[in-house]
Amino acid sequence: MSFLKRLFGLGGSEAADSKEQAEPVSSEHKGFIILATPYNEGGQFQTCGLIRKEIDGVLQEHKFIRADRFATMDDAVNITLIKARQIIDEQGEGLFR
Repeated sequence: MSFLKRLFGLGGSEAADSKEQAEPVSSEHKGFIILATPYNEGGQFQTCGLIRKEIDGVLQEHKFIRADRFATMDDAVNITLIKARQIIDEQGEGLFR
């Protein structure tokens, strides 16, 4: 049915919805920079973020995506920041090896 809706212009584009993303929210934890970058996926917001740290003059970056989805962008941002802190606490700079 969704194919017919898109064919006749009756429904929104799922591709457009999945690309919707808010401005990144930045935070710092133990010398690492966290960017929460959740995005809209099927009407919910997917947990997604970046962890960055400059090591020996080189900016290192690790992108993570989790299966968690939320009804609001604020919830997704909050959980993304929590998950990023957890990753940093568990792996530290070993994250970039």
